[in-house]
Parts: sequence; structure tokens; C-alpha cells
Amino acid sequence: MGLLLALGTWQVERLAWKEGLLARITSQLAQPPVALATVEAAQATGEPIEYRPVSLTGTFLHDRERHFFATYAGQSGFYVYTPLRLADGRVVFVNRGFVPYDRKNAATRAEGQVEGEVTITGLARERLDGKPSWLVPTNDPAKNIFYWKDLDAMAASAGISAPVLPFFVDANTAPNPGGLPVGGVTIIDLPNNHLQYAVTWYGLALALAGICVAMWLRRNKPADST
Repeated sequence: MGLLLALGTWQVERLAWKEGLLARITSQLAQPPVALATVEAAQATGEPIEYRPVSLTGTFLHDRERHFFATYAGQSGFYVYTPLRLADGRVVFVNRGFVPYDRKNAATRAEGQVEGEVTITGLARERLDGKPSWLVPTNDPAKNIFYWKDLDAMAASAGISAPVLPFFVDANTAPNPGGLPVGGVTIIDLPNNHLQYAVTWYGLALALAGICVAMWLRRNKPADST
């Protein structure tokens, strides 16, 4: 029973953490975009940058784009991660959005390959430290197909020798010429089932306590006198 109570209490603590996280993200999404330097400074101090609105300017290296397998609006295809070269020569990978499977080849969507300097507004996204699960397929850099966002592998397979910023940026819904890629594909879906789990664990503890009491009463019930 002690273990059940401990699990219930842990879920209550997780509930408070998750509610705080959701409140921070909601507040953050409502803020105006900050400069890229602000995001870098925040990350350097250990401050969370996930989903932080940011604006940045640079030039896309379209011939180095990487493709992340994804589904969008019921279609299978890819998120297009394109290196954006900044004025100082550094590079940040921008998730420009979704293209259908048969439009993976950039030549089929030439209108969207914007040339020259562009300004992008979107959301900062943390890099992953490793493969999120053994269920996720292994990336195939040789075919330019990624199943998880391995920033180092993306940069290496794209032949990027310049310094790469240690996070991604997801572009907003601003339409690209020709309609592809389709921007604004960030999914913000953080399930919050901790209250349900806490009630379950506490309920099991209460039920177990009831069983123990019933057994004790039965064991100590006075014998019928004759």
C-alpha cells in the first residue's frame, strides 16, 4: 500500500510540473518574436527555449535541405529542414514545413526555393540528445531520410562545415511561393493525464486498505457462543 501511495504522490507532483510547463508554453506562445541572439543567450544560461517565438534573417542553402519523414493532414511526406546561413556565416536548420511524398525532390517545387536574403519567423525547438525510442526507425542519411532530428547527422550529411546553432527553428504559417513547403506544422500536444493516474493509484491504495481491514475484522471476529 505504501508503494501505491508513493506512486499517487509522485503523479500529483508530476501534475504540478506539467501544469506549470503548459502555462509557461501558453504564455510564451503569446509573446512577440525575439531576436535569435536572445534565444542563444537563454539557451546558454540553461533557460528553456522550446516553442519560443523567434525571428531571424539569412539565406537558405536549398541544395543542402534535409528531409524528415512525417504525416500532415492525412498525407505522408516530409518536413523540409533547410540550413539558413546567417550574416556571420553560422547556420541554423529551419523546418520550412511539409511537402507530400512525391514532392521530396526540390525540382518539383522550384517556386518555393526562395533565393536571396529572407526573414523567417517561427518557434525555437530544442535539439534531441539521442534517439527518442527504440521503436523509431534508424535515420538513413544516404537517402536523405530522417526519422528523428539528429542535428549532427543532418549537418554532416548536408556537408555543412560552418558552425551550426544547437537548436532548430520551425517556420510559421507564412505561405511559401507555389504553396510548398506548407509552414506552421509544429504540433504542440502535451498530454496531461497525471490527475487520472494519481486518482487511480490512490484508489488502488484505498481499495487495498479496505481489503486489509475486512480481512482483519474477519480474522478477529468473535466466535459464536453456544
